[in-house]
Amino acid sequence: MVPPLEARRSLRNRSVLCVLCSLCVLCATECRDRPKPAAHEVVIWHEVGSWAGRGNKQTESFTSDTAGFRVRWTTKNETAPGAGTLKVTFRSGDSGREIIQAIDVRGTGSDEEIVAAERPRWYYLTIDSAGVDWTVSVDERIDAQRVSR
Repeated sequence: MVPPLEARRSLRNRSVLCVLCSLCVLCATECRDRPKPAAHEVVIWHEVGSWAGRGNKQTESFTSDTAGFRVRWTTKNETAPGAGTLKVTFRSGDSGREIIQAIDVRGTGSDEEIVAAERPRWYYLTIDSAGVDWTVSVDERIDAQRVSR
């Protein structure tokens, strides 16, 4: 026996309504805003240059977009104990004026200094040294965010 036309229409309407409700629930759960991944502040160091020598040196010019630097230095092979000196100065690439006196040490050793200027610009270094072999490297600070997923 075949159900009457009304019963078949009612069953079909309920089935369609059920499918539509299921689609609405699915869309509502998939389309909602998902929480944003957590961001962590990180510092990236971009190498600007590295120099080595004995005595004085003026480096080539370099540009900075952030004006933040890490200066790493080493002194060794001192001619007389305690008499060796190393002085590293950032200068304006335009005028030559002193911007940052980054390093001023006596004797042998190694360390790093974090320094910053008031704004990005062109720079060069003057490295003044007496009585020691030295190495100097400069990295530019770049602030970034790492996103965890």
